[in-house]
Amino acid sequence: MAAADLHYLSLDEVARRLKARKLSSVEATRAILDRIAALDPKLRSYATVTPERALQDAARLDAETAAGKSRGPLHGVPIAVKDLCNTAGVPTAAGMAIHRKHVPARDATVVARLKEAGAVILGKLQMTEGAYGAHHPTIEPPVNPWNAAYWTGVSSSGSGVATASGLCFGSLGSDTGGSIRFPSTMNGLSGLKPTWGRVSRAGVFPLAESLDHVGPMCRSALDAALVLGVIAGADPDDPTASPHPVPDYAGSIDAGVRGRKLGVPKNLLGMDADSQRALDDAATTLEKAGATLIDVELPELDEATLKWIPLCGLEAALAHEATFPARRDEYGPDLAALIDLGRGLSGLELGKLQLARARVKGEIERLLASLDLLLMPVMGVAAPSPATMKAAGRTPQTTVARLRYTAPFDMSGHPALTLPGGITSDGVPTGFQIVGHAFDEAGILAAGHAYQQATDWHLKRPPV
Repeated sequence: MAAADLHYLSLDEVARRLKARKLSSVEATRAILDRIAALDPKLRSYATVTPERALQDAARLDAETAAGKSRGPLHGVPIAVKDLCNTAGVPTAAGMAIHRKHVPARDATVVARLKEAGAVILGKLQMTEGAYGAHHPTIEPPVNPWNAAYWTGVSSSGSGVATASGLCFGSLGSDTGGSIRFPSTMNGLSGLKPTWGRVSRAGVFPLAESLDHVGPMCRSALDAALVLGVIAGADPDDPTASPHPVPDYAGSIDAGVRGRKLGVPKNLLGMDADSQRALDDAATTLEKAGATLIDVELPELDEATLKWIPLCGLEAALAHEATFPARRDEYGPDLAALIDLGRGLSGLELGKLQLARARVKGEIERLLASLDLLLMPVMGVAAPSPATMKAAGRTPQTTVARLRYTAPFDMSGHPALTLPGGITSDGVPTGFQIVGHAFDEAGILAAGHAYQQATDWHLKRPPV
């Protein structure tokens, strides 16, 4: 690979070159910073870039390498994090005008763990306001590097664009209703929503705490496994972070899918040809890799997705209680409307929402009881454009159509890995997701890796 293509190396390959001293962290970091300076004025994926700090950290890590010290598989690798992860001394706005000057004194647990593992943090990635469905009116949204006319996904839009465009070797995103999986799909990435509680949320600005998941957005399942192995685990600062042991995800990545039961839904709604083709091809590929395909009927997901909207609104109202409605005029219309919805709920309505959530979790558990893995679309429409989405409006019905295959797994907390599985006629990636049992990230990552060993969609790069 030419030196000019360094930015498109996998995280795993960069880590191995760094370890073998065939590449220095300063060289890798400077190359990516130069690329950010050249491309990001157009792509707008970063909220804040920290070049001086990144180069200083890279030099320190190179010195450790020279002294024979390695912090692990991320040692010296330049990555970036979504701008809702507190980073000590660096503005962390969570996409909000109201928090533009917020500079935390302490790192979020996930950021601290990345640093401890030797990752070089390049900066903070742009996102929608408060991690909901639209960017604040004062922010120019990131641009899809495959085709500027198409959606970048929400809310980890900057993470998707930067990782796909070679402006970092991997990133962190968050997912409350699909916000790791949508931008991963739209940008051709492998994005993992871990089991709820698998990754600490301490120091991460919430949209809806009981629905929020923090996870890696990378160029392959293997890269996602490397990042997850660093950020997962119990945390004294987050009592909801599970003490469940953290396995060696990368070490078991070659386990494959032979003999594993893969559920393939036969009652999908709203699927276009590209989305269906990606799903069908994935099933065929995984079957050839040894999986046993089992036709399944999905439970009714639309009603649960309808309940996700007010449930998210209620928890968003709690997250913003200190500033909303007192500073309502500083909020964008989408997030303000969500919080208003949440603040207007009665205790009786909350009880009904909780019961609906328990039901959908139980239905998903029952479906998975006879399976090892579940193959799912991410969204029925492979490549929506912002114009068509705006024209459709934000009604309960359009929201359900967008979220029916993602939000229920945030409500249930099950892990899901999104993988690229095709390119549309307009040159935009499409993909699918593999859902697993709680805390079986190792299983879905191994399945994703098996798929990527047999296909090359994850190796495609945007024309930037």
